[in-house]
Amino acid sequence: MSQPNSPQVLKTEAEVRTAMKRLTRRSFATGAAAAIAGLLGSEWLRNAAAEDGIPWPLRRVLQFNEHLAETLFSDQRLAPTFPPDAAAEPRANGGHGLGGNFDPGAWQLRIVGPRPQQLPLAAVQALPRVEMVTELKCIEGWSTIVHWAGARLADFARKYGLDGRYVSMATPDGGYYVGLDRASALHPQTLLCYEMNGRPLSLEHGAPLRLVTPVKYGIKHIKRIGSLQFTDERPKDYWAERGYDWYAGH
Repeated sequence: MSQPNSPQVLKTEAEVRTAMKRLTRRSFATGAAAAIAGLLGSEWLRNAAAEDGIPWPLRRVLQFNEHLAETLFSDQRLAPTFPPDAAAEPRANGGHGLGGNFDPGAWQLRIVGPRPQQLPLAAVQALPRVEMVTELKCIEGWSTIVHWAGARLADFARKYGLDGRYVSMATPDGGYYVGLDRASALHPQTLLCYEMNGRPLSLEHGAPLRLVTPVKYGIKHIKRIGSLQFTDERPKDYWAERGYDWYAGH
């Protein structure tokens, strides 16, 4: 005698075939419904109004991620560091803003703001030198450990009386530009960098001065900084205008 709650036992081949057909029809119907829902959702997403280069629902997700990252951010939390012998040459990704004839010897950093000025590389090198070996993370999915040397952006801002909720930087020709939130810009591992792996920066890596901030993805590590400004208005950002996350933290 079978127990009241015991599973049904299929005794004949016919019963097995009938049950399989039932399961197959059910699976097909479920899969079809899911496919239709996916197509409708995809169509809705494609037709959604664009906001800063991407459909607004995706932009809302990025904004939520940004809010979460800012909430968890702390200047007491440092990116991992590594021994110098772990460093390697990173890819020279991204040539935006590095074209044309450029003379590093004639370069000066242009400070934009109420007290505009132009400073030579020596002004940055005169600040306390900081070396760190951190991981350069690209938003494309690769990373490289690199030995950097430069001056903290926080020390630079303090020296020249710069303040604001955001920082805007651009290449000398304006072809590439980034925006940073104040907390990330003044993080102790955010450097105005002039050396990489024990040597002055090469042109392809942003000579004579680039940004290094291991709390952000590489799209924020602007090469060949030409201008710098602290501002209370959120500045434009090259890749954010093309659909990427403005905050770009990790």
